[in-house]
Amino acid sequence: MIRIENLIGGEFVSPTEFFDDISPLDGTVIATIPRTKNVEGAVTAAEKAQSQWSGLSLLQRCDWLDKIADSLESQIDELARLESLDTGKPHHVALNVDADRSVNNFRFFAEFGRNMKSETFEMPDATNYVMRKPIGIVGLISPWNLPLYLLSWKVAPALLMGNTIIAKPSEITPITAHFLGKVCTDIGLPDGVLNIVHGYGPEIGQAIVEHPKIKAISFTGGTATGKIVAATAAPMFKKLSLELGGKNASIIMEDADLEITVPGVLRASFLNSGQICLCGSRVLVHSSIYEDFMSKYLEQLQSFEIGPVINDSHRDKVMSYVQLAKQEGGHILAGGNIPDKPGSWIEPTVIGGLSHKSRTATEEIFGPVVTIHQFDSDDEAIQMANSTQYGLAGSVWSKNKGRVIAEKIDSGMVWVNTWLHRDLRVPFGGVKDSGVGREGGMWSVGFFSEAVNICVMED
Repeated sequence: MIRIENLIGGEFVSPTEFFDDISPLDGTVIATIPRTKNVEGAVTAAEKAQSQWSGLSLLQRCDWLDKIADSLESQIDELARLESLDTGKPHHVALNVDADRSVNNFRFFAEFGRNMKSETFEMPDATNYVMRKPIGIVGLISPWNLPLYLLSWKVAPALLMGNTIIAKPSEITPITAHFLGKVCTDIGLPDGVLNIVHGYGPEIGQAIVEHPKIKAISFTGGTATGKIVAATAAPMFKKLSLELGGKNASIIMEDADLEITVPGVLRASFLNSGQICLCGSRVLVHSSIYEDFMSKYLEQLQSFEIGPVINDSHRDKVMSYVQLAKQEGGHILAGGNIPDKPGSWIEPTVIGGLSHKSRTATEEIFGPVVTIHQFDSDDEAIQMANSTQYGLAGSVWSKNKGRVIAEKIDSGMVWVNTWLHRDLRVPFGGVKDSGVGREGGMWSVGFFSEAVNICVMED
């Protein structure tokens, strides 16, 4: 049993009320979580630490990011074990995706900070100097599907730019955020620079969003919750970054190389049990290669390892879409059942025969369920891909015209002949109901700082 505590002002503290962290693997209680309702202590600690932290040079803060990365990397097997325990994902996924990327996020922004160039703009009679000042206290709210991976994606650039942090990890998967807190106290990160509070979103999450001294909110999660965050933060003129849902298409053109396409699309379909906002949950296949693709896809699916979904409630939601698909005229090509064993398991499920405009094919399911659709022309593929309210990501699989098709997809990110291949310098984020703003490289630096121009007139 792990006892999760809040990290406030460099000390681990607990309120008087707790709730249980349940393992999706077998339904056992694996940790107790503080039910925090008040953010005042964390705000006070962050205020106290602000001048010291922002007073460090950029290079000094880069060194701190490397110290965090070094400590995480030295304990990477334990980090992966805890992530696997909390989320139920296979250990190799927790190690090679979650733990590795968490380390790399800190390492990347440390190096990115060291290579940042000063920004000056010359006029005939003056020079403009652009400074980047810290915002102050920032609130970071992260989801349960990639717990430390996505929390560190926010923490690293926020620290780099001199902000102090109040972070709220998902109450469903809090263990590795607590682990990060221990790492930061062990290496001596100044007290109050990173504060981590645990609890329910409508309670402590809402308290973070509405606190007047927290000047920016970076939120990753569902679109419905994102609307609540925006409704609270926008009238207070807080800086706001929202990375929300997706209903992404994997488009297989008639000239696709199936040797790389099938395993690539399969991975995009079911990695992390389909619980990644970037997953390709709609598979669009050119009719001329449909039979060949499906034969290989369903064959390789038999050996694709997934873990459970995050909890029983989410399992029930995902399964409700399987039932909806049947009502909408779909037929189950693979899976569709709950295995007879403890935990929140669902078989990886492939559904055919649905309209691309059906609810099952347009609403975010966020689980190991994909729908398959045929198309006959480039224009039809593009129209089908763009037919949802979301616009986060997608992939195109083609030997000759991948980029041409990709440029016509209404998404913030599109991969060609690959998926989830990430350069951390490039913009990450979506359009339509998939969010507001971008993360990554200078986009993260820009969000977590205030750009100030100083114009100096020449003598």
